[in-house]
Amino acid sequence: MYNIQKAVSRLDYAPKLKEIEITDIKKGLAVFTPKPDKPVSFAALKATLKSAGYVLDSANISVDGTLNKEGQVWIVVAKSSGQKFVLEGPNVQTAVAGLEIDSPIEITGNWKTVGNKTSAREVITPAEKKQSHHARSGVDVFFAGTPDTSEAPIRVTSPGLTVYKGGAITPRLYLIRQSLGTLKVNRQMVDVSLSYTPLSKLQLEAEVPISRTSFRDTTMSGSGVGLGNITAWAKYRFFRKVKTYGDRQAAARFGLELPTGKKDAPSGSQINVPAFVRQQLTPINGGLSPHFDLAYSQAGGRVIFGGNAEVIVRTERDGFRMGHEQRLSTDLEYVLLPRDYDKPGRELFLILETTFVHRGTGRLNGVPVSGSKATEYYLAPGLQYAAHPRFVAEGSVQFPVVRNTGPLALRTDVNVLLGVKYLF
Repeated sequence: MYNIQKAVSRLDYAPKLKEIEITDIKKGLAVFTPKPDKPVSFAALKATLKSAGYVLDSANISVDGTLNKEGQVWIVVAKSSGQKFVLEGPNVQTAVAGLEIDSPIEITGNWKTVGNKTSAREVITPAEKKQSHHARSGVDVFFAGTPDTSEAPIRVTSPGLTVYKGGAITPRLYLIRQSLGTLKVNRQMVDVSLSYTPLSKLQLEAEVPISRTSFRDTTMSGSGVGLGNITAWAKYRFFRKVKTYGDRQAAARFGLELPTGKKDAPSGSQINVPAFVRQQLTPINGGLSPHFDLAYSQAGGRVIFGGNAEVIVRTERDGFRMGHEQRLSTDLEYVLLPRDYDKPGRELFLILETTFVHRGTGRLNGVPVSGSKATEYYLAPGLQYAAHPRFVAEGSVQFPVVRNTGPLALRTDVNVLLGVKYLF
C-alpha cells in the first residue's frame, strides 16, 4: 500500500505521506485529512491513483462547514478552505432538516466530481444516517481503491514495479560454495541494485556486484576481489488486472550486462586446473551480454504465485565466455503473519522458489569447450519480513536438486542470500 500512499501524497491538497492511513489492506481502505487551506478534488484523486496503476472504486468525504443555498440547491461551505460542496440525492432534505442558512453542519457522504475544468464542482450524496449539526473544522477523505500487496519474490523476477516516481535500493549478500572434484571455491558477493519508476508502467534499474573469491585444491590455494559486470535493466509492465487484495500482472524486462568486471583469472602456477576452469574463478561470465525476461504473477488472499523465463546471450571477453543460458523460475508465497491482516507492515512471507537452468557450450580463445555444458534445477526456501511498508528484510537458501554438469563446469553446492530493500 506504500505505492498508493506515495501517489496520494503528491496531490496539492494531500498531507504528508505518513498522515495517509491505511485502515483495511484487504479492501484497500484509506483515510486522510487534506491540508486545511487547499480545495479538494475527487477527479484529481482518481487520476493520481490511476497514474500509479490503481483504480479508485469510491470515496466518502466528511466536511465541516456552514450550510448555504444557491437557488434550490443546498451547499456546504468548508470553514477552512471556503470550498463549496453541492448536496444531492434522496437524503439531502433529511440532512438539512431543521437548519437555517449559515448554520454549522458536518456532512458525510459519497463524493464525486461533476463536470470538467471551470464547470467542475464537488458533489456530496449524504449518507442515510443523521448528520451532525455541531461541526469541527476540517475535511476528511475516506477512499476505497484496489490495494497492492507487499509481495516481491527474492530470486525470481517480479512483474511488479517499485514506487511510482520513486524507487528502491536493494543491497544483497550472497554466500556461495562451489566445487569441482578436489577444487573447493567460496564466493562472497555484495550486489547493490538501485531502481527508479518514472512512469506507471516503466522501471529502470542498475545492478552493481562486487565479488571476493577464494579457492583451494589439495596443495594450492588463493583468492581475489573484483568488480563484477554491471547490468542496466528496463522493465515494462504491459498487463495488469486488479482485484481486491491482489492482482494479476505481467512484464517484459531487458537487461544489458556490461563488460566492467575483473577479467584476470588465476594462473596455472596458482591453481593446477584447466584454463576454462580458472576463468570461472573471476567475477564474470563473459563480456557484453543482453538479457531477455518475461515475468508473471497473480495474488489472491494470502497466496501469491509467479514465475519468469529468461534468456542470456553471452559474448566473449578476451576470448572467454560461459555458454548461453535459458532460465525458468517459479515463485510461491504465503502470508504467514499477521493472522489478522488489516494494515500493511510487519508481514512475514514464507517463500519457495525454484530455478531451472540450462547453459550451453562455453568458449575459450574462440574455440568451443567440450564439457562446459550444464543443466541444473534448484530449490530455494526463504523468508521475507516487511518490517515497514518501506523496509523489507529477506533471506533465502538455494540448493541443487538436479545437477547434470560437464567435467569443466563448476558445481554450485549452496547459495545463501541475505538482503534488505528500502523504498523511497
